[in-house]
Amino acid sequence: MANTILVGAQWGDEGKGKIIDVLTEEADVVIRYAGGNNAGHTVLVGQERYILHLVPSGILRPDKLCVIANGVVIDPVSLMEEIQGLRRLGVKVDRNLVISETAHVVLPYHRELDVARENRQGRHKLGTTKRGIGPAYADKAARVGLRMLDLVRPEVFAEKLRRRIRENNEVLRAWGARPLSYRKVLQEYQAAGSFLQPFVANTVALLHQAIAEGKSLLFEGAQGTFLDIDHGTYPFVTSSNTTAGGACTGTGVPPNRIDRVVGVMKAYTTRVGEGPLPTEDAALGDLLHSMGREFGATTGRPRRCGWFDAVAVRHAVRINGVDELAVTNLDGLDTLSTIKVCLGYRVGRRQYDIPPADVQELSACEPVYAEFEGWCTSTQGARSWKQLPTKARAYLKALEDLVGAPIRIVSVGPAREQTIER
Repeated sequence: MANTILVGAQWGDEGKGKIIDVLTEEADVVIRYAGGNNAGHTVLVGQERYILHLVPSGILRPDKLCVIANGVVIDPVSLMEEIQGLRRLGVKVDRNLVISETAHVVLPYHRELDVARENRQGRHKLGTTKRGIGPAYADKAARVGLRMLDLVRPEVFAEKLRRRIRENNEVLRAWGARPLSYRKVLQEYQAAGSFLQPFVANTVALLHQAIAEGKSLLFEGAQGTFLDIDHGTYPFVTSSNTTAGGACTGTGVPPNRIDRVVGVMKAYTTRVGEGPLPTEDAALGDLLHSMGREFGATTGRPRRCGWFDAVAVRHAVRINGVDELAVTNLDGLDTLSTIKVCLGYRVGRRQYDIPPADVQELSACEPVYAEFEGWCTSTQGARSWKQLPTKARAYLKALEDLVGAPIRIVSVGPAREQTIER
C-alpha cells in the first residue's frame, strides 16, 4: 500500500478507527500524528469492542508496528492504563508500539486549567473534553512544556516539574481552583514514566528507516477537518492540526513521501461540543440516538446530528487534498424515506458555497437542501457495491459529485466484514 494519510472530513467521530483498521491490513506501520486522549476510536473485531484513545488502531493486528509520534500530546497515566487494558484483552503491545521521545506530556495542571477555564467561560464555553489537551499544546507553543524524554529521566523530570507546578499553582489559586501537590504528581508520573520508558524512542529516525526499507506507512488522524486549529470553526476547535498537513509536521515525514490522502465522512453529519453545525436536525438526532448510535467513545456524550453537509466536505476535500473517500454509517439512514443533503448556505440574499471563516456568520447560515429518496431497507448485509440498494448507490454517487472526490470504501456496520471496497 502507498504511504497514506487518513483524515476526518467533518467534525470528527467519522468512524476513522474502523477505516484505519481496514486499511492497516495492507500497511506496515501505523502512526498517530496529532491530538491526545480527547480522541477515541472504536473498532469491533468479532464480538470484542476495542476503544482506543492514544494507541493507534493498527495495534489490533499483531504484525504491525504502531507509532505515537511527536505531534501527539500524551497523558502518561492514561496511556499506561490503556496499554495495560490492551494486554488484559490479549493484544500484543510490547514489541508493536513505539512512542516519540519529543511528544509533549499532559500533566494534572493542564487538566485543572482546562476545567477552570471552561467554568469561567460560562455560557461561552468551548465544550472541551476537559482532558488538558489545549493547555498542553499551549505550553508546547510557549516553549515551557515537558516532553517524554524528560519524563523518562527521573531527576530531570523532578526538577522541571517542580518549577512548572509552582508556576501553575499560582494561576490555579488565582482562579479559585485547588493547587496541586508536587509530591503526589511526581510519584504518580514517575511511575508512569518508568512503565513507558521501554516504548520511548526517536520515532523520526525509525520512520525514515521504514521508508528506506520500502515499508508502507499509514498516518492515523484524530478528530476532523473542522476541528483543526487553523482551518476549523475557530474557536470551537481542538488545539492541533488535524488536517493532512499535520501528518508531516506531527511525524517528521516530509510531504514528498506521501502518496495519497483518504478522507473519512459519515453519510450524515455529527459533532460533539459547542459551535456551529449548519445542518443540525433534532429529529434526525433523536432517531440515531434511539438506535444506540452517536455517543462519544471518549466522553459518552450524545453527538449533535445533522444532514450531510456537502459545502463543508467539499472544502475539506480541498484543504486535505483528498484523493478518495470512505463513507461510514450508511446504514444509519436505512429507515428514512427522504434524505436531505446541504448544497449551499444562505443568509438573507447572500449565498455561500464555502464555509465562512467567522463562526457568527456560519451560525447564521441556513442550509439549502436537495432531497433524495431513501431506500427503506437494510444495507447491513451488503458486501459489494452491487448489493447496495439502487437508491443507496444513487445517494452515494450524488455525494461524490457534490464534494469532488471518488468514494472507494463504504461501511454498513461496525464490524470489519461490514465494509465494501469499491
